[in-house]
Amino acid sequence: MTGGASPTPSPPARRWGEHDLGRTEIRDTYRADLRPTTRDVFAASRPVDFASLDWRDVGRPYRVENWAAGRLSWESGTGRTLPVPEAWKMFNRSFQHLFDTDPVAARAEALRAAGIRLRRAELDAARRAIGEVARWTVWNQAHRVGDTVWDPRAKRSLFSGLELRRPRVLFLGAADGYEAMLLAAMYPGGESVLVDYDEYCRDHRFGSFPADYPFLGADPATGSARVWHRDQMNISYLVSDIRDLDFGPEFDVVVSIGLIEHFPDQHKPEAFDWHRRFLRPGGYAILTTPRVALRTRMFYRLFGDLMNFSYRELQTVEQLGLYAYENGFEVLRHGEIKTHNGVVCRPR
Repeated sequence: MTGGASPTPSPPARRWGEHDLGRTEIRDTYRADLRPTTRDVFAASRPVDFASLDWRDVGRPYRVENWAAGRLSWESGTGRTLPVPEAWKMFNRSFQHLFDTDPVAARAEALRAAGIRLRRAELDAARRAIGEVARWTVWNQAHRVGDTVWDPRAKRSLFSGLELRRPRVLFLGAADGYEAMLLAAMYPGGESVLVDYDEYCRDHRFGSFPADYPFLGADPATGSARVWHRDQMNISYLVSDIRDLDFGPEFDVVVSIGLIEHFPDQHKPEAFDWHRRFLRPGGYAILTTPRVALRTRMFYRLFGDLMNFSYRELQTVEQLGLYAYENGFEVLRHGEIKTHNGVVCRPR
């Protein structure tokens, strides 16, 4: 990717408050959205009896296998398969670069570079620059304009209606911790524990998350809408392999966003068990996976060089729900948000 496109530091933004309720605003690298969910943007799917569903009915997930250049280079140089921990470290740094960069400025720089290369008849370099133009155009639309990555209104809809009061939330594979902060705003007064085994996620993906980003939630004193910021939330971040956690069944919610699809079938039971073992009786497991659709397949085709360092699937909501059922969960809600499937479950 082209360098030097990071945004010029802006003066500190003013603090969002209740006077901003109902507003949305596009900043240099993201969209802030305090508009209420006026309809159920979590599109609940048709009722499914997962107990009678069969893999012959739903098919197998789509595997994304156009590997990142960094993985291919590492494996070519070592003659070994890239270890999963190293693959995740490479992914986190590559993916976070997208969040850190002003896509409009990066696109303009790539257009300028393409023009220079074409004038010099440097066709291979021009082709790469044109690819950069395409990627920054798509990223700008997907994340900054369409807000399909953080997707706050749809995820608030997915998280709504849970019987929670001051919940303890455990976020597995937390990355930037975004969804834990959504939950903390919606169900205030509790505690969120974020877990990822890459310290870069704690120090940079979460550590540099925009401090002025506003989360739409509730005021526990009045029940009315309120704006929250992450420095008002009780959040801790553990750098740990999930397999090394020594928690008991003490959390009201265990959540993962885009985690299960990175495990081949032989390892999915272990991944689902992580969501079960830390839940209190009556607690909720909330899981999402990228859904298989033409636009998501095209996205991963275009961004594979930056994102595909390890095993990755695209699923249907029926496939995600069937995995959950087969691994001991009752599916309470299932449906789709902008680019993910979502299920809310309880252990059976």
